[in-house]
Amino acid sequence: MQRIPLTPRDNWQQRVESVGLTFHTLENGTPYWDESAAYHFTAAEIDTLEAAGNELQEMCLAAAQHIIDEKRYAELDIPESAIEAIEWAWNNEPPALYGRFDLSWAGAQSGQPPKLLEYNADTPTSLLEAAVVQWHWLKDMPSSLVSYKPDQFNSIHERLIEAWKRWQGKTVHFSGIKGHAEDEMTVLYLRDTCEQAGVKTKSVCVEEIGWNQREQHFVDLDNERIERAFKLYPWEWLWGEEFGKHLDRDCIQFIEPAWKMLLSNKGLLPVLWELFPGHPNLLPAFDSAEPLGGRYIRKPILSREGSNVSWVEGGVVVEENGGKYGEEGFVFQSPADLPDFGGNHPVFGVWVVDHEAAGMGIREDTRRITGNLSRFVPHYFT
Repeated sequence: MQRIPLTPRDNWQQRVESVGLTFHTLENGTPYWDESAAYHFTAAEIDTLEAAGNELQEMCLAAAQHIIDEKRYAELDIPESAIEAIEWAWNNEPPALYGRFDLSWAGAQSGQPPKLLEYNADTPTSLLEAAVVQWHWLKDMPSSLVSYKPDQFNSIHERLIEAWKRWQGKTVHFSGIKGHAEDEMTVLYLRDTCEQAGVKTKSVCVEEIGWNQREQHFVDLDNERIERAFKLYPWEWLWGEEFGKHLDRDCIQFIEPAWKMLLSNKGLLPVLWELFPGHPNLLPAFDSAEPLGGRYIRKPILSREGSNVSWVEGGVVVEENGGKYGEEGFVFQSPADLPDFGGNHPVFGVWVVDHEAAGMGIREDTRRITGNLSRFVPHYFT
């Protein structure tokens, strides 16, 4: 694995906008989509990352079964009102669509396997960048820059379309937060893949979802019944909405299903380590810092995009992100040996579609804690 400096394409901003990426530059003018470099892998390294994604998915499903069987919901700060919906969804197996494992790895040369940092199992973003934008970038690369024929760990787009086909003949509503440009971009992309699968779709913002008391079902602004809905909105937030008190019913099928609350939660990490101690793709993780001594990463159970994550060395916080999380409790994870490419620390997001690894997107930062402003850098393998 290498980080290769490259010259960005002419008019790269217009090129990425043409395939749907409108959020490509940060407010300070620096690129979020950064094609001034790319990560080069061998085919064997891609096989390693794909195998890690598939192995971790199986382990996470086993952990979810364990949490349900042993009623360990309180450890994950799962509200009692959500338990019935989680167990109903788990036992009735409404399909899940996608997720993203964030892994730390220094490549085959390190002699170490990829390590799980966390699982974004409910509302993962940076999907369009991974599925479409970096694929178009690869097709535009001059052959003189890459010997042989470069390829990419990326069948995300095709796999999404295939997964949506199970809803052919039905309507899927697509929901996100009104006015949130980045989320809207992701929802619009997923809606497009759904339509390419031959499924009828309709848009409704989360804030616009209503409840028909007389008919006892959810409705959109046209008073049309919502029978199934993709929502780019965390499950723990849904329970706080006005219609949240009706979520324990089986009158609507959400994508992702309610049992994803168990996997999108950092409380999953200690459970995984307990069930699979010493597994090569896991980092030691506990519900207290004591087993890790004075060196650990403290993560809020429900944190997103690195918010309120702290890196502790010798009992002293050496790096942290701000945010609004933490009241729900923390987990403590052993630090990963982060790769360092000229001061850049990549995190490898392995995407899972329909329970199988389907591709990868890479975020990098000069800081050791990846956040919502970390850059997206494309990749290829030969």
